[in-house]
Amino acid sequence: MQPLTADEIRRSFINSSKSLVKAMTLPPKFAELPWESLDYLGWRDPKAPNRAYLVVRRNDGVTGIALNTQATGKPRRGTGLCDLCHTAHQVTDVALFAARRAGAAGREGNTVGTYICADLACSLYLRGLRELEVPQGETTSPEERAERLNNRLEGFVNRVLA
Repeated sequence: MQPLTADEIRRSFINSSKSLVKAMTLPPKFAELPWESLDYLGWRDPKAPNRAYLVVRRNDGVTGIALNTQATGKPRRGTGLCDLCHTAHQVTDVALFAARRAGAAGREGNTVGTYICADLACSLYLRGLRELEVPQGETTSPEERAERLNNRLEGFVNRVLA
């Protein structure tokens, strides 16, 4: 992913109010992000842990999506699968994120949801740059997995825009 400025990120949000975007906390260590290893920029807001953000560079520019999730509650056992990168995790390391739809549908309260790595680090997992607790049976190359991630990500963004 090509690096983005803080202004580009803040201007990109399609499903959020100006006041929410203004209050948004940028990712920790923003200046040190490994842009060359990212397919999208995703982070949880350190000041509001149930709030997260996903920013994607697309053919027509940059699209930002504000997400919400709930606290996991009591610990659960088992594994979960991220809908974007198809990485298996402990079930507590995958979260259901909901995004308000863009435009009138979002103002009416319509949302779309998907299960995503709880730390939004899909790019790092599929490239082997972040440790996984659950053994993976994936035999395809990181480049092929990144292409599939981008296709699923585009589908999610299109659902938010619809």
